[in-house]
Amino acid sequence: MKISRPEYPRPQFVRNQWLNLNGEWDFALDPSNCGLDEKWFKNPVFAGKIQVPFAFQSKLSGVEDKTPSDWCWYHRKFAVPSEMAGKQIYLHFGAVDYQCWVYVNEELAGTHEGGHTPFSFDITPYLHNLPEQSVTLRVYDPLTDETIPRGKQYWREKPESIWYTPTTGIWQTVWLEAVEKTHIKNVRFTTDFDNGSVLVEASLVGAYAAAEFSAAITFKGQPVVHSALSVTGSCAKITFDLFDERLGLPKDFDPVWRPENPNLFDVKLRLSTADTTDEVNSYFGMRKIHTENGKVFLNNRPYYQKLVLDQGYWPDGLLTAPTDDDLKKDILLAKEMGFNGCRKHQKVEDPRFLYWADKLGFLVWGECAAAQCFCNDAITRLTKEWIEIIDRDYNHPSIVTWVPYNESWGVSRANSNMQEQSHLNAMYYLIKSLDPTRLVVSNDGWEMTVTDIVSVHNYSHGHEHETAKYAAFKENIDTDEALTTTLHCGKNVFARGYSHQGQPILLTEFGGVSYKAGETAGWGYTTAQSPEHLLADLARIWDAIFSSKSLHGYCYTQLTDVEQEINGLLTYDRKPKCDLDKIRELNSLF
Repeated sequence: MKISRPEYPRPQFVRNQWLNLNGEWDFALDPSNCGLDEKWFKNPVFAGKIQVPFAFQSKLSGVEDKTPSDWCWYHRKFAVPSEMAGKQIYLHFGAVDYQCWVYVNEELAGTHEGGHTPFSFDITPYLHNLPEQSVTLRVYDPLTDETIPRGKQYWREKPESIWYTPTTGIWQTVWLEAVEKTHIKNVRFTTDFDNGSVLVEASLVGAYAAAEFSAAITFKGQPVVHSALSVTGSCAKITFDLFDERLGLPKDFDPVWRPENPNLFDVKLRLSTADTTDEVNSYFGMRKIHTENGKVFLNNRPYYQKLVLDQGYWPDGLLTAPTDDDLKKDILLAKEMGFNGCRKHQKVEDPRFLYWADKLGFLVWGECAAAQCFCNDAITRLTKEWIEIIDRDYNHPSIVTWVPYNESWGVSRANSNMQEQSHLNAMYYLIKSLDPTRLVVSNDGWEMTVTDIVSVHNYSHGHEHETAKYAAFKENIDTDEALTTTLHCGKNVFARGYSHQGQPILLTEFGGVSYKAGETAGWGYTTAQSPEHLLADLARIWDAIFSSKSLHGYCYTQLTDVEQEINGLLTYDRKPKCDLDKIRELNSLF
């Protein structure tokens, strides 16, 4: 049987013994929520079939049913491979939207809430001494609950405007993993670019007696440094000096990660006891991001960010890329157009995308899906999700900025309400406390409070015949004062009580020119009638940005069309709408 998305799903933390559980599962919608009362987990005989990891609303799921159903169930049988016998068996889920209960052999193994982050359970106690085991999922994803971080998933029945088809249930890979009782739970790499060192911090499970933890670092296949230490407890820490002359590295050794030269160090981690050994393969990149004198610096040099807004949707898979190659292809197409990064918009992207960004050299602004209202439930859910996002993605060198809020979605009174402003500041400092290595934008677009970057949204360039509108657009992005005091999209750039403190200013949404390159009807902020017209309008907009005395980067809206939103540089199925070399020429102006 062909398995959808067969590649290893967690490239930052790789073990050899694993089993992919994607593919055909039994499936049932439960619109009346009778499954629990009827104990479907005790007798999971579901007539339907679904292809995991695709949501039932998508074509690739084999279901393609967009009828709202807040509840659904999954079931499949599996066998634990013989080589995993005698070890701890973990069941991993890349992401399940939104809340789920996991039953193994009819017993509740665990629950998870949060639609964009991974979770796992040690299912060893629930396995039977039989050839065949079973796993059943009960999923809850309430369509109209606006306290849930859902991003661009619409809370009504049909997509419209900037809101898209919702995703319910499993939408990233499911897999089994075998580990020793004493094993490495996770690892963090914190690089110190200025001193040429990296701190390796590993969380350990079961190291109650003496164990040895070691890390061996290589660069392009060549050994760099190796160290080991005795450990007892739940953590291990080793600092490596990668620039130590005694390592005997060649003079042309270039250890730096940047989009133009994305060098990575490979790491083999090992935790050994008298009886067992646990091995994990990982990697990290040596890079630094900071702000200074109104500019963003990458590796201590001013770096102009040329980003593209990326929604991460596909026509047949919705939030789930059909193949791993599709994730890679999006980055390659963006780089072909001269962009050096993306703002991943209102979505926590598949780790495989971040892996390709690390490997290919592509900056990423990481963003969380927003809730649509401000209340205790929304705050709690968003905070929990951010803690899990950073825990999952901390090691990816491609990620340079975190964006907890966008355009005051979920904090609609942020301009003047002290409670909502306090929450924006709390999220800024929470993320900084969890990850001091990256920049944080408190509220991308407008009504910012404490922030590392002033990120402005402005779509008011007008059509080519609207000369006065274009002149105003050009004037309003020209200087620091204009950028920070003008109303953009009718909103104040800073919330009341806050002002520009010399941070770098970037235009992080603009453009959005629509061109209907097929049969799909839709909308954009302005409209082009042909590929040539589209390029001419882009050149006109880019000229205004190029003339600005204060912008230190931008993010164009957007990479691809998505459903009814046809303002992409590529169609929804990733076909170029115009000559990509011409777009590259525009980006090369900066």
